[in-house]
Amino acid sequence: MKILLAACNAKYIHSNLAVYDLKAYSSDYEEYVLLREYTINQPKDEILKDIYSSGADVVCFSCYIWNVSFVRELIRDLAKILPDTAFWAGGPEVSYDAEKFLTEMPEITGVMVGEGEKTFHDLLEFYIDGKGRLEEVPGIAYRSGVEIHHNGWRELMDLSEIPFVYEHLEDFENRIIYYESSRGCPFSCSYCLSSIDKKLRFRDLELVKKELQFFLDHKVPQVKFVDRTFNCKHEHAMTVWKYILEHDNGVTNFHFEISADLLREEEINLMEHMRPGLIQLEIGVQSTNPETIRAIHRHMDLDKLERCVDRVHSFRNIHQHLDLIAGLPYEDYDTFHRSFNDVYRMKPDQLQLGFLKVLKGSLMQKEAEGYGIVHKEKEPYEVLSTNWLSYGEVLRLKMVESMVEVYYNSGQFQHTLEYLVPFAKDAFTFYEQLGAFYEKKGYSEISHSRMRRYEILLEFLREETEVPTETAAQKMLYDLYLREKLKKRPAFALDQKPYETAVWNYRKSNQIPKTAHIEVFLDGTTVLFDYEHRDPLSNNAHTETIQL
Repeated sequence: MKILLAACNAKYIHSNLAVYDLKAYSSDYEEYVLLREYTINQPKDEILKDIYSSGADVVCFSCYIWNVSFVRELIRDLAKILPDTAFWAGGPEVSYDAEKFLTEMPEITGVMVGEGEKTFHDLLEFYIDGKGRLEEVPGIAYRSGVEIHHNGWRELMDLSEIPFVYEHLEDFENRIIYYESSRGCPFSCSYCLSSIDKKLRFRDLELVKKELQFFLDHKVPQVKFVDRTFNCKHEHAMTVWKYILEHDNGVTNFHFEISADLLREEEINLMEHMRPGLIQLEIGVQSTNPETIRAIHRHMDLDKLERCVDRVHSFRNIHQHLDLIAGLPYEDYDTFHRSFNDVYRMKPDQLQLGFLKVLKGSLMQKEAEGYGIVHKEKEPYEVLSTNWLSYGEVLRLKMVESMVEVYYNSGQFQHTLEYLVPFAKDAFTFYEQLGAFYEKKGYSEISHSRMRRYEILLEFLREETEVPTETAAQKMLYDLYLREKLKKRPAFALDQKPYETAVWNYRKSNQIPKTAHIEVFLDGTTVLFDYEHRDPLSNNAHTETIQL
């Protein structure tokens, strides 16, 4: 008897913590359990062949919004070539409408509803040892002949009971390591599934320390905590942050999703002393419109959030990623315009402009009709329009999102944008106008090289603005050389021939390595770009103004 746990990830670099948790919790059945990770970009025939060749008698799929359609297609084909195999599904995308999923998918034997560790163990006992009956297993919906039965949700478990899943790190080479130190969330944000689980549970801190030390000892590049609001319990957050500060190996980066307005002075003071790049923070703002915040049941002190973000920003050692969601109740185009500008002023390292996804099981799904929220029929159920936002306006915001992603979040235009944005009415208007230019020129449907993005930006400035393009071009050149020593100079770069002898003499007398670059700019400023010493947060070259 073989039981296969199958994960279909969005990208190769991702890993599926859920299936590893299930396997680890059922270690007493280790010899019977197989685990396979695929990606939704793999040819389906490749996956069909692998699952067929595994000889599995039971195949269990982990289902999310990014893979459920892919999984449906796989199961339908697998059932044709493996008619005697039992197929099970689990995960958030099937837990909240298990009976409907079973009705639509006659190939499926059952659905594991909610947390699956104990449920999976019970299923192993049923299939391998012939122990018990399906009607006695909590946390499943299953098919019995033509009838569908739902046994109800299983009681939530102690998080410390789950064994550590990363003992064999070689299985995760070149993949992101996900780590869970808590489950559930104390807040009730209507768009989020974590708000459903009100029983907030924490992994024992002695276990957490031991496991963090394992990552540190093995110099894992990055560990992403999947805790929904990591700092909701001060003592827990402080213990973890203090431990990684005191045991920093100079390599590992830890990613946390936090509520910035919950940060206490003690936590912020601790952060000030951290190595640049030791931690990074993801902060969900979502909206700065008070009416919207109330409607989505979110609790946030925006003034405190802004102060905390500014404090952390001043340390120059922590990457901060701030999120906005378009399509929320009471948020029209103009109020979102203001929300964007409010967050942009906070100078995040990345500004994520996302769009509302009406998730199964969420309060937002129940309230969507009342708010006139129309969303895509197929996952990820993204908003199309609301009572306050038309589809045409959603498309305009999509273009703003694209421009922010390319020009702001890439980090490749930092000094250029600092120079350009103040010429516009405000930051949102700048990206909006740039996006409209892309649309007008037909550039939005084409993939562009990094250099071409600079050229299009110059074209936009010449045709649509009164910005001094010579100065703008010099800012662009500075940003370009911050990243790399260019093999081919851009057409807008200043001719360096008049300075060649002076540069050569400076290099010789100061023993400047060939890997470095020296550039004389339009205003006469000369900058040395040292690529052997880079900023640990931005990866930009170290720069020094020199005299030739």
